[in-house]
Amino acid sequence: MTLGDLEGFRLGPGDALFLDFDGTLAEIGPDPDAIWLPEPTCRDLERLGRRLGGALAILSGRDLRDLARRTPAEVWRLGGHGLEVLPPGMEPPPSAARVPEAVLAALANVARRPGVRLEVKGPMVAVHYRAAPGEGPACVAAAEAAARAVPGHVAQAGKMVVEVKPEGAHKGTALRRLMGAPPFAGRRPVMMGDDATDEDAMSAALALGGVAIKVGAGETVAFLRAPDPRSVRSWLEREASAAWSLG
Repeated sequence: MTLGDLEGFRLGPGDALFLDFDGTLAEIGPDPDAIWLPEPTCRDLERLGRRLGGALAILSGRDLRDLARRTPAEVWRLGGHGLEVLPPGMEPPPSAARVPEAVLAALANVARRPGVRLEVKGPMVAVHYRAAPGEGPACVAAAEAAARAVPGHVAQAGKMVVEVKPEGAHKGTALRRLMGAPPFAGRRPVMMGDDATDEDAMSAALALGGVAIKVGAGETVAFLRAPDPRSVRSWLEREASAAWSLG
């Protein structure tokens, strides 16, 4: 197994770990509903979270209720790019704010194109075009128009997807907020992600004196890189049983 830069990177008891879900912990697939973490990885996350004194968070663009179904309840989970925060052991609220109708109306035409799929995630909506790469420019243009239709919304492109979301849905802001509260406060943030929204959190981690790790190819603010989610899972397995103590 090739871990890339992860081969030489070790966590310590004073670190706080932040992980994206899709493209980082799990491979990206054409159907987001079909993506699940292997059971051994869930156990590794639980164990590593305990070793870090609870300072482990999964920071995802998925709706919090969806994310909670796919990740261990023993770790922090942040859905909607940080709009909603779920502490360990807690159940997510039954529902979230809804996407404004004006946003959905602005996306209606592009959503009818073959291979394009809308995914509503609480107050956000993602326009996926992985099954129709040639529709990318049209999807981005439609998302930008949808964001302009409702004040306080922005469009952000990612890997074969573009999202329309509230301005407050920002992984960098979410990471900074969590780093100001127990059990994260006073620790070194380590952020690992693969996409444009993760770059916001990576920049925040670096600004706080932490570490950023890019998963996969592409431009990044990070100085370290991992080749793929499989290498991340192998690294988690190693760190969960590493020979360091919290003392």
